[in-house]
Parts: sequence; C-alpha cells; structure tokens
Amino acid sequence: MLVGLLLPAVQQAREAARQMQCGNGMRQMALASLNYESSMKSLPPAGWTWLATGDPDRGGVEQPGAWTFSILPYLEQNALYQLASDNDPANVTAEQKTRAATVLQTPVSVFNCPSRRPAQSYPQVSLSHINADKVTSVCRTDYAYNGGSVYVTTGNPSSYSKETYRSSTVLSALGSTNIQNINGICGPATLVRLGEIRDGMSNTYLLCEKTVGPESYMGNQTGSLYDGGDSQGIYSGCDADNMRCVSSSATSSYRPVQDRSGYTNYYTFGSCHAGSFGAAMCDGSVQRIPYSIDWEVHYRLGVRKDGKPVVIPQ
Repeated sequence: MLVGLLLPAVQQAREAARQMQCGNGMRQMALASLNYESSMKSLPPAGWTWLATGDPDRGGVEQPGAWTFSILPYLEQNALYQLASDNDPANVTAEQKTRAATVLQTPVSVFNCPSRRPAQSYPQVSLSHINADKVTSVCRTDYAYNGGSVYVTTGNPSSYSKETYRSSTVLSALGSTNIQNINGICGPATLVRLGEIRDGMSNTYLLCEKTVGPESYMGNQTGSLYDGGDSQGIYSGCDADNMRCVSSSATSSYRPVQDRSGYTNYYTFGSCHAGSFGAAMCDGSVQRIPYSIDWEVHYRLGVRKDGKPVVIPQ
C-alpha cells in the first residue's frame, strides 16, 4: 500500500525534473539564437527544403540547413558544425556529403525533450539529400521555430546554387505574396531581424515544443500513423519537422495539442507534457502555455507585428 501511494508522487517528481530540463534546453536554444542574431544581424534562417541539410560554408538565405544547424556554434558545438566544411560554398564534394551524413546522425541532447525520447539516431527512410549521402537513420528534434500563421515551404532545388533555389521552379508555389505574408520569425527565403518583431520580444514566440504522434517517437515511418512532421533529421531544411504555425481562426488545425495515440498533426505546437507546452520567447525567456489557450491569444503570440496587445496566460 505504501509503495502504491508513493509511486505516483515519485513519477510526478521525475516528470517535473524532466520538464525543467526541457525548459532549460529551450532557454539554451533561445539564447543561442539571440547570440547568432547579434553576430549575423538576423535570426537563424529556416533553411531550404527537407532534402537539404546544413552547410558550414554558407549563411543567410544561402544556408540550406535549418535554424538548428545555424545555432550549433552558439551551443558549444562548433566542431560538429564545421565537420562538413570544405571551404567551397559553390560546390559539394563527395567527402563533404559523407561528413554531412555523419552530422545528421550525431545527437545533441539539447534538441530532445527528455520526457519524450532520448537524444539518439532513429530509423529513416533512405533519401537522397542534395548535399549529403543517403542515410538510414537520423537524429530528430522535439522543437520547432515559429513560422507565424502562414505555413510556407518550397519545392526541392535541382542543383546546389542560390540561383536555382530562388528560381521560379522552386518558389513558384509561394509567389511573392506568400513570401511577404510570412509573419512569424522564420520562413523560406526570409531573414527576420529583432527590429522587425514590433509586438515586443517578450510577446512573440521564438521556438516551442512540437506535437508528435506517440507511434513515431522511436522512428516509425510506416502505416496510417506515420507522422510526416517528425520524419527528417534535426538539420534538414525548412519543413514541418522544425517549423510550426499558430491558429489563424477558431477552427484552425494549427491549435496546440498534447501528444496522443492515433493522432498526428504536421503543423502545430504541442508536447508530451500534461496541461501545457513549453515556449521560448524572442527575449530568451521560457513560458508554459496551456493547451486551452484562446486561439486569438495564441495567434498574437505567433505573429511578430500584428500591433495588438497580448497577455500570456498563466
């Protein structure tokens, strides 16, 4: 009887410790992002597409990898960041592709929530990245940057050049209007500076936990419960794996949710924690946001310049 009474309390204490560790990791990623902005004069780029990965010889909109790759030097992971460097941003050598594949398979603990899964490599459907060898396993992230209320991604470029990436064949689905409508803090072919966050850095999401279908935690990529928002490596370019959105209406599918069996949602924030998900704001602070948050408040926290006041729910 005593064990039965103590066990829930022990489990609760362990979960509280894991949730604190998760929040500390988010704070590290937020501060790394702000240090990047201080050096590069913009927040880390979203990257190109899900078939591109990080390249240490490129930066800004020419960086094919996700924000996760760009902040590695600011997380004391410069050796991993530089591993695939060949000092030739215009070309991709065979050796660079091999090293980039190694980077995709190297875990960094800060990118994983300890309540959900350990930082390790998980099974991956074999895909040909434009700048990395094929891999059968990759490390994944449990966090995503704030893409605002407009989910925007691009097609895959046919060659490794910024001209090809910016060509009409890649960005045609977006159009200049969609690029201009990106209202979060990241998006393809978009660099956001802190001065553009006009609603206040403490009132705007930078990055949050993302919802993941529990059946995909360990890398499942088959069947009806396959989660396409948790299928790529940490450093792959702009995709639902590393960018999520906020509600634009009361009926929007972008409302935050807790992970639950039998449910997947590529686009929204959420977590495996009960009651709330973690959110790092653009000032580096970390908040717990209840899943029951009013959709309009959630929208305002995700849009960097809507000009409307917001009170973060406690």
